[in-house]
Amino acid sequence: MRLVLISDTHRRHARLALPEGDLLIHAGDFCSGGRLAEIAEFDAWLSLQPHRHKVVIAGNHDLLFERDPAAARAALPHATYLEDSGVTLEGLRLWGSPWQPRFMNWAFNLERGAPLRAKWEAIPAGLDVLITHGPPHGVLDRTWRGEAVGCEELAPIVAQRRPRLHVFGHIHESHGRVERDGTTFVNAAICDDHDRATQPPVVVDW
Repeated sequence: MRLVLISDTHRRHARLALPEGDLLIHAGDFCSGGRLAEIAEFDAWLSLQPHRHKVVIAGNHDLLFERDPAAARAALPHATYLEDSGVTLEGLRLWGSPWQPRFMNWAFNLERGAPLRAKWEAIPAGLDVLITHGPPHGVLDRTWRGEAVGCEELAPIVAQRRPRLHVFGHIHESHGRVERDGTTFVNAAICDDHDRATQPPVVVDW
């Protein structure tokens, strides 16, 4: 199976030339302000993509998914939306969660420490793909200032659960891929640190 991984498109998805594949994963921030019209626009674009399966989580810019989840989910019929939930597709086990350490006044913010730990403890073992919006601490999480801002509570859970693939975004300037302890980590942010859609989708073949 070929997985095509993207994140942080911020309404610039129409500029992408996506590789062919079987499963398209978006790790959040497809909106700019999180309005209903933005979600509908993204869903219309998704409907044109040829991938058999499309899995999406929300990010901090996708505000309506937190403020009016029923309306937001209804506007996204062409994807499987995950929020602290999982799905099995052609034998692959996936789990998605949108939370991140507090960042300004955006969506899905939680304080570092126990509030985030409680969310991450729900992540099951035996996953093929874990999708979170933000990175674990110390993995593809450095800002342009060199600060590692990933979630300290997420890192040990990922180390314990050991998914085959962990996909995220949020920190635009740390786009890339690394392998650690049997897990492939991918920061799939498409927009760079100036919000230009310059970074390529990442392809994982299994």
